[in-house]
Amino acid sequence: MTNYENLRISIIGAARSGEAAAYLAKRTGAVPFVSDSGAPDKLREVGERLAVAGIEFEAGANSEKVFDCDLMIVSPGVPMEAKVLVDAADRGIKMISEIEFAASLCRGQIYAITGTNGKTTTTSLLYHLFRLSGRKAFTAGNIGIAFSDIVTECDEDTLIALEVSSFQLDLIRRFRPKGAALLNITPDHLNRYGYKFENYIASKYRIFMNQAGNDISLYNYDDPVTTEHGHKGARISYFSTKTAVSEGAFLRGNEIIAVSEGKEIFSFDVAGLQIRGEHNYANAAAAVTLAFDAGLSVEAITEGLQTFAAVEHRLEPVPSNDGIVYINDSKATNVDSVIYALKSFDSPIHLILGGIDKGNNYDLIKDLVQKNVKKIYAIGESADKVINYFSSILPVDHLTTLRECVERGHMEASPGEVVLLSPACASFDMFNSYEHRGEVFKAAVKEIAG
Repeated sequence: MTNYENLRISIIGAARSGEAAAYLAKRTGAVPFVSDSGAPDKLREVGERLAVAGIEFEAGANSEKVFDCDLMIVSPGVPMEAKVLVDAADRGIKMISEIEFAASLCRGQIYAITGTNGKTTTTSLLYHLFRLSGRKAFTAGNIGIAFSDIVTECDEDTLIALEVSSFQLDLIRRFRPKGAALLNITPDHLNRYGYKFENYIASKYRIFMNQAGNDISLYNYDDPVTTEHGHKGARISYFSTKTAVSEGAFLRGNEIIAVSEGKEIFSFDVAGLQIRGEHNYANAAAAVTLAFDAGLSVEAITEGLQTFAAVEHRLEPVPSNDGIVYINDSKATNVDSVIYALKSFDSPIHLILGGIDKGNNYDLIKDLVQKNVKKIYAIGESADKVINYFSSILPVDHLTTLRECVERGHMEASPGEVVLLSPACASFDMFNSYEHRGEVFKAAVKEIAG
């Protein structure tokens, strides 16, 4: 474990992970300073909490003080091209991500999961399996609480299901998970990576860069991008819904089969799952592989698969009384996620699309939209792009708020039809997060159709 005592640490970005890193740095005996260029009025409460902890904080701009440090911890929301990071690099300041910082102080067994889609479901399921094993377990990272919030509570036997985004991987140095899974790679966040898919791919592959020995490196055998770029890491394993693999887990008929050294060690009928769809069978196969690597029993894994429910904001049904099916898929922040959503329903769909576009290619869903969608409600910063692309295919209305979308769906959809929030875009033009967007949608459904 790294010694940070008396080090001057500048933390760039005061969001969830930055604030957590500041408290952790303080506990290690370091001298943290938090800097965020965001509006001071929006960061007032963060500043008050940091002040109570005795941590210096500035908002509104990154001053020269940020460079007076031994180490810089960068929150994932801060892009590498930000002036403060460019200037820090020019001055030779060592920069790391919050997960790198937290991992350097963690004694637990880290199972890290990344990928364009399925991260949250797979991480949540793995954590659910871990908890049922009877061992001490946490989930953290991109999924909810920051990694820095839980590391001091971990001992050598603690199991950690860690969701990791590409942004968090960009500044790792020694981060070495005992288990690392790359679920899939499709174009996403291209605005962050110079609109070069290769840069995004390289970021995802960083999850394996320090693995060695008996560490497990888990890949989706069906993913064409990782097949093309090769499978790197330590002990390579696979999950698949199409092909039998000799190490990992795969779908055979209606059963998830786990194998080790070519021998079948587990089977589970997917009819026992509460989550549906081939993509979720793949997520379950990945989680099963990592669970066996962590030493979980067949009984714990079976019980976990049977009792795991859907993740909030990911194809989440919202109760209503008007006979219309309302689905909160706010976590669908890219086009590939929308593909899964559109394949999940047989009834006509009223689709809510729009937000901050990350380089979306709507050609990928054109055929599915023509087949399954009855109408589109376009919202947010990218509404014009949605309208320009889809208006020649089907009716598209430009609406201002999510509440308007729910009102329109309530009026226009017939009983049995689906009003689907699956926006294919980031939320920050109108909301604080995809979670906030999902909560606003659910509240509107409750008010209008509940």
